[in-house]
Amino acid sequence: MADLLVVADSGPLIALARIKQLPLLPKLFKEIIVPNAVWDEVTVKGKGSPGANEVKEAKWIKIKSVDSSSVEHVALLLGQGEAEAIVLAESLPDSLVLLDDARARRVAERFGIKHMGTLGVLIMAKKQGFISEVRTHLESLQLNGIFIKQTLIDAVLKKVGE
Repeated sequence: MADLLVVADSGPLIALARIKQLPLLPKLFKEIIVPNAVWDEVTVKGKGSPGANEVKEAKWIKIKSVDSSSVEHVALLLGQGEAEAIVLAESLPDSLVLLDDARARRVAERFGIKHMGTLGVLIMAKKQGFISEVRTHLESLQLNGIFIKQTLIDAVLKKVGE
């Protein structure tokens, strides 16, 4: 996976930044790209919100424009940032899109785009030895206002043997 390009939506960026795990991304992936809408959502509209400054200061995040006409049909179903992230990932061979929103993940699947969420990043980080456990990070996400279904928490902990 380290050779993959990653296109990130705002949700995973903010979630990882809130728990001080944003630096996992450049360790796990070759390149992290965000479309303009995601960058604006997190660092401009979200200025002062938890995670915004951490994302803005991450010099390894590359911002890329997306042709607005190619986003229109996807934006009817999703927010602008999610739509741009999916369209950008679709245009980049061997890329993966980071999405937490269930609807956005279903749309990515319809387009045949590989996707992963915040919890997938944490699982990968543990498997590759960048973090020693996932449980404390799940708890930290919850303490920082990120809702995660208990059934998903249980499944993740079982998957990583915790």
